[in-house]
This record gives sequence, structure tokens and C-alpha cells, in this order.
Amino acid sequence: ASSGPDSTAETRVATSAPAAPPLDPETLGSVSGKVSFTGTKPKPAVLSMDATPACARQHKGPIYAEDAVINTNGTLRNVFIYVKSGLPDRAWPTPDTPVKLDQVGCIYTPRVVGVMVNQTLEIYNSDDVNHNVHPMPKVNREWNESQPPKGAVKIKSFPKEELPPILFKCNVHPWMRAWVGVVSHPFFAVTGEDGTFSLNGLPPGNYTITAWHERFGVQEISIQVEPKQKQTADFTFQG
Repeated sequence: ASSGPDSTAETRVATSAPAAPPLDPETLGSVSGKVSFTGTKPKPAVLSMDATPACARQHKGPIYAEDAVINTNGTLRNVFIYVKSGLPDRAWPTPDTPVKLDQVGCIYTPRVVGVMVNQTLEIYNSDDVNHNVHPMPKVNREWNESQPPKGAVKIKSFPKEELPPILFKCNVHPWMRAWVGVVSHPFFAVTGEDGTFSLNGLPPGNYTITAWHERFGVQEISIQVEPKQKQTADFTFQG
């Protein structure tokens, strides 16, 4: 659904972190858990797309805001989990695999996503309407670009770590929101339909694990990971 990448990719910059020998796979551990929700379940707001019939036609029935999605098992979706501190000072290789952010039915999908510093972010417009992609970073460079219906994929990257995640807007459709976390290492995750997460391949150490949600704020857990240990870290947000 695209005619190829545009030429507006950010210039990649070399990392200044020191090179380091490979991690010993026999010592690596993990932290996994779930993000629960307690209290009064928020009533999702109904989005009005009446001003853009081409958007509304792509949906059957009401369209609800996704700023607070509670799963059927009582967990919270779209929570960005990452290691805030405790990792060794080393260069973590940037993945060659791009991360995809699409616009479908005039909704950003996924709502929350993570990329590593300098990792390629591919932004698609699968709709038959024009969109305007407008990230609102505080550390990286802000930009604001139109993307025509089923237009060329935008190839972007961010040269600096940015947490909490960057808000992405569409200036044409004010209800459109997405969040992109830019992390200097690979130890991050986003909770999905079961509210769980897993951070694998962690070297032994004492870590601060952060859970961020766009509406319910931030929580942190301090945890020690011994060699080959599978640790558990559960979070609970309250409405």
C-alpha cells in the first residue's frame, strides 16, 4: 500500500558508548511480569469522525479512544516497560529490522511502540485520506509532514534516547494519538491483550524497571537479577 520510501530519513549518528566484549549467554537472566488495573474502570470516550466520512466509513459501530484500555483479565494494555537504570555502560547494537507505525481507519496502530536509538521507524498511511504526521519530542528534532492517501512510506529514526515516549499527532484528525519510546538499549516492551511483558537477555545486575502509561502515569520497581535468574516484576495501576 505504498510507493516506496521518501528521502527524509534522519541522519544516523555513531554511538559514543564504549565497545564491550560479548555478553556471556550462560549468565543472562530475565524480568517478566504483568500490569494489573484496580479501581473504577474508566468509561472509554467515543470518538467522533463525522467531519471525515472517509474515516467513519472504515468502522462498524462506535469508535472508542484507546487512552485507557483495560483487558478482560483485568490487566492494562499499552504500558511501556523499560529498564531505566542498572545496565552496564556499553554500546547496544541497533537492530536492522524496522519498526512499523501505520494509520488505519484514521487511527494510529499500534498505539504505543518502542524503537532503539537510530532504529528505522517506518510510518505508513493505509487510508484513503490525507494524514499529517507530527511527533512532539522534547529531546529529538520535531517535524511535521503531510502524508497523502496510501502515500510513500516515511522512513525516520531518532538519534537520541527519549523517555517518556514521544507523542505522535495528526494535525488533520485531532483524535489521532500514538506514542513512540526511543531507548538506548533493547530491554523494553509494551503490554498487549494479556497485560504481560518480558525483558530477556539481561546481564546480572541491580535494575530499576519503569512502567509508563499515557493516562495513569509512571511506576518503578527495583529488582536484582542474578546469573541465569528469571525474576518477576508485577505492576498495578489504579483508576
